[in-house]
Parts: sequence; structure tokens; C-alpha cells
Amino acid sequence: MRTAVVGLGVIGASVARSLALAGAEVTVFERTAPAAGTTGTSFAWINSHQKNPLAYHELNVAGIAEHQALQEAGGQWFFPSGNLEWAHGAGRERLSAAVDELRDRAYPVEWITAARARELVPDLRTPPEVSEVAWYPQEGYVLPVALLARLWGEARDHGAKLRCPEEVTGITEDGGGARVALASGAAEHFDTAVLATGRWTEALAGRSGMALPMADPDAAGSATVGLLGYTAPLPSRVGRVLTTPELNVRPEGGGRLVVQGLDLDGDADPADVPPADGTHARELCTRLRNLLAGTEGAYLESLRVGRRSMPADGRTAAGFSASGAVYAIATHSGITLGPLLGRLAAEEIVAGKESALLAQFRPARFSGVDKDSLAPLTPARFAGQQ
Repeated sequence: MRTAVVGLGVIGASVARSLALAGAEVTVFERTAPAAGTTGTSFAWINSHQKNPLAYHELNVAGIAEHQALQEAGGQWFFPSGNLEWAHGAGRERLSAAVDELRDRAYPVEWITAARARELVPDLRTPPEVSEVAWYPQEGYVLPVALLARLWGEARDHGAKLRCPEEVTGITEDGGGARVALASGAAEHFDTAVLATGRWTEALAGRSGMALPMADPDAAGSATVGLLGYTAPLPSRVGRVLTTPELNVRPEGGGRLVVQGLDLDGDADPADVPPADGTHARELCTRLRNLLAGTEGAYLESLRVGRRSMPADGRTAAGFSASGAVYAIATHSGITLGPLLGRLAAEEIVAGKESALLAQFRPARFSGVDKDSLAPLTPARFAGQQ
């Protein structure tokens, strides 16, 4: 089976790997560079927090398990370090309800004391009013490019080929297969083509005769955008994910941290990225110093505007076009779900094995739907939402 994969982020690399392992002849088309899209700007927290409906929660739980199983086979990109979370004021009721829901779903979570939280993160500074902290022991974080290297490296080992830079401008049904049109004017035939194009999915899917509307990735202050700060190396002892009212933090390797203040995301604008030494950067660093010892003199090496790949109804989409020539994947939870979606997609494409986990997430749900009729997505502004 000759398969084309369009896009080389985590999703594209995962699909390419699983297809190659299944014996398919795989060609990946990447317009600019690997990890040039959402993969390169992600908080990369592996979790199944507030992932509703239940089917989406279960999909993300399976995604966590897929990371664990894949890492057992070699490599280090997933750090199941656990996550600590607390809330203030009215947020406590919201957090308590979220913890109760997760417990009902048998998701690993427990309440611990602030003192115990400081044992888990020695340099943690918990506010005096915080007495209980939610502890999620099986969550963690990913180094996105290291994950991409693991997936794409194994895909290459099994024969997958990369054409980069090479832009795909359209995919149409062609004799039971897929005709892939290129910006150069050339066209090639494949048995199946997979769209793993993130926030660019809507246009290419549309040109392929497939309705897959995406939330606007360029809308300032919307649910699709957020500020991510990347610090210079710091001598602070923090090896876990922290999701707090003021700041979310995860390690990035080499003493660097990724920091995010969800309430600041209302100012995120891809057309006007704040400077790494500006007002937003200083505020993030001030919050970091308040949260962790060993961060005196902290500064950002870069401040980026991340753009999430979100289908217009906020739910993951994975499945075939009506003709069966195109398979598309688009999801906000690409880091958590990447390895799992790649395997499930390959099983559906090569073996015709439909996945029950994906039953509620087919792109066909958008057939005949007016994008403007869909409710606007609510931006994440509280810890645990993103």
C-alpha cells in the first residue's frame, strides 16, 4: 500500500511510523520543516483533565497508556512525573468538582497536604492559605521534539521517506486512490493520503472534498491561542508539572522551564507576539519567582504564541472522507494522543480495523454543518482546563 502523509509534526510522524511498521510504503510531505506547527509550541502536559464527554476522557487515558507502552520499547521523551494543582477562592469549588469527577472515573488523583507537595517539589512555594493540593501521580510532560525524533526515526528505519520542503495543494479521489497535487505543478497517485496538517487542516480538507472546519488559529485572545514562556536555565528543583491559579510550569530540559499564565492568554495575538523582555514576560517571571525558589534573576529566552489545532466544535476528529481516499486527523490534544492516534489510524487504513475509541470522533459529523452555526469555543482561563 502506497500512502502519503501530509505534515511532519507529532501526529504526522506517529501515523508514518505506524503505517511503516504495518508494511505500507510511506511518503511524508512537509511544507516547511518538521515541528514547524503546533508541535513546536505546546505546553505538552500529558493528562486527561476535564476532557469531556466521557468518550474523550477515555481516549486521553488510552493516550497516556500508549506513551507508557511506547517508552518501554526505548527512548526518553515522556516524563510521568505527576502533576500538582491547587486553587483559590471560587476556584476551589471548581477544582473539587473536577477531582470528584475524575475519582468517579477511577482516574488516579488524591488530596495531599501542602507540606507533602513541598516534599515532591523541594523548591515549591505554596501560598499560606493553601492547605490541600490535588496530586495526579500518573500525569507528566513530554519534550515534543524528542517525541517527534522517536516517532520519525523509527518511521525512517522502516522505510518512510520525507520530501521537504514540498507543499501539497490538494488531494482528490483518483481511481479508488488519492491524487496528491503539489505546489510544483506535479501530481502523484497513492492508495491513501493522510492529513496531519494541524491548524491548516480545514483548507486542505476542503479542497479534498471533506468538511472539517477548524477554529480560527489566528484569532487574538481566543481558545486557540496562548502565551508560552521559555526560561533560561535555572537552579530550581522542579521535576514535575505544576498547574496553579497564577502559573503553569513544566521542565523543558537543561534547567529550562516552560511557563504559562492562562489569564494572560487574552492578550495572545499571533500577529503581535510580545517581546521576551516585555510586560508579559516580566509578569511571568515575577509569578515564577513567587512560585519556586531558585528562580531569582529568571528571564525568558523566548516568548511564543502557541496556536492550538482545534476542530470547530472543540473535539478531536479522526477518520476517512466519504470516498475513503483521505484520512484526516485534527486534535487539540495532539501531544497526549499522538502515538495512540497514529496506531489507530494505521490499523484502520491498512487492516480496515475500526476503532471503538474513535467512534464518536469521525469527521463525518461535520457533513452539512454550517461552521457559523457552531458555538464559539470557550478559552481556557483556569488551571486544569487546557
